[in-house]
Amino acid sequence: MFTALQNPLALAGRILLALLFVPAGYGKIAGFSGTVGYAASMGMPLPSVGVAVGLAIELLGGLALLIGWGTRWAALALAVFTLAASFVFHAYWSLPEAQQATQQLMFFKNLAITGGLLAFAAFGAGAWSVDGTRRIR
Repeated sequence: MFTALQNPLALAGRILLALLFVPAGYGKIAGFSGTVGYAASMGMPLPSVGVAVGLAIELLGGLALLIGWGTRWAALALAVFTLAASFVFHAYWSLPEAQQATQQLMFFKNLAITGGLLAFAAFGAGAWSVDGTRRIR
């Protein structure tokens, strides 16, 4: 049963993950200076560079994941980015107790997203993708 669902489920998974990254990358374009200011307030070194790199990874990686082109590399880049961002922007352990719950939830949500991305890095995009038409799965 699941073999017959493998390709539609892989497509659905890629679409759902891309829905997180593509709008976030686009939002960084529209609000670049505000995002840089926020990154600086969180202690990110070279916040302009970091935000620009994050924007590129989210937008390009998200689009690549969406269409299934270079999926394993795109998913791996997004996984590393998401994991790193979790420690910078959702460091719940360093916050006052009243602020920890939301950031802890966001941190572990990002870990779960990283897990999904690592599955795409390991198993590829499936047949319903650009990679699938090129026999790269």
